[in-house]
Formats: sequence, structure tokens, C-alpha cells
Amino acid sequence: MIRLLTEPLTQAAFASFGDVLEVSGAADKIINRGLCGRWHDRALLDFGPQGRAGISIFNAEPRAFPYVLDLLERHPDGSQAFVPMSQTEWLVIVAPDDGGVPGAPRAFLAAPGQGINFHRGTWHGVLTPLAAPGLFAVVDRIGDTTNLEEFPLDPPYRIERT
Repeated sequence: MIRLLTEPLTQAAFASFGDVLEVSGAADKIINRGLCGRWHDRALLDFGPQGRAGISIFNAEPRAFPYVLDLLERHPDGSQAFVPMSQTEWLVIVAPDDGGVPGAPRAFLAAPGQGINFHRGTWHGVLTPLAAPGLFAVVDRIGDTTNLEEFPLDPPYRIERT
């Protein structure tokens, strides 16, 4: 098994894989008579020419460290955004594409309140909450084509918290 340590989820570190969805810096706009800040257009949603945006609710079983990573997947026809519905940490795993297969994975520890949007075709691990409830709103492509490729990892990775 290959050891992999987590790193903090930041937009700079995650940029080649997607977008970090979070409240950071000053609001782009103040709305609702001054009672609400709006951080505007924070993700590049891409559903291709044959799809549309859909919102689903996922309820994933919590996982623990060390976490064994033995499978990556990607969605070639659309982006996929995960917005946690609770204020807990969760694990985000991604890998660059290396000629149609995943390259070396990276493991990010998302802070409470951080969501992400995977760019279309990004290799990633399965939804990995670290505490219950594992509820997430997911914005992704709805369409008629198969939009999933899976890649088993042999040897697997053992992900540990830094």
C-alpha cells in the first residue's frame, strides 16, 4: 500500500482539478437590503452539449483515517459539484489524467463549510465524509449517455491525516 498524506483544501492547490466553493474575502455584492453577502459565480459548471444541470442529494456513510483508496472515477461528459449540508470536515481525493488513466492522487482535507466542483473529466475518489451526517447537495450532469469511468488502483493508497 502506498502512503498518502492529506493537505488543506485551497483554491490554489486545487485549481487544476476544479473550484473550491467557500466564503472567502469580501462579498462580491451585498443584497437583500444589506442583510446578505453574495459570493457570485464561484464554479465553472460544464454539462456538455447533451446534458443539463441537475441537483441531487447524496447521503454517504462516514469514513475514518486511515482511509484506503482503491478506486478512482471520472465523469467525461460533465462537471460535478459537492456542497456539504453540514459543517464537518470531509476528504476530497483527485488525480491528474495521465494518458487516459489516473496519475498520482492527492488528498485534500476540506474544512467545514467548503464545497468543491470537479471539472469535467477529473479523476476523483468517491464521496468521503468524515462524520455523520454525510449529506451533500450535488450539482451534476443529467443526460442519456453513460457519464462514468472507473479505475481500480493496484496497489491501493493508505490516506492519513497530516
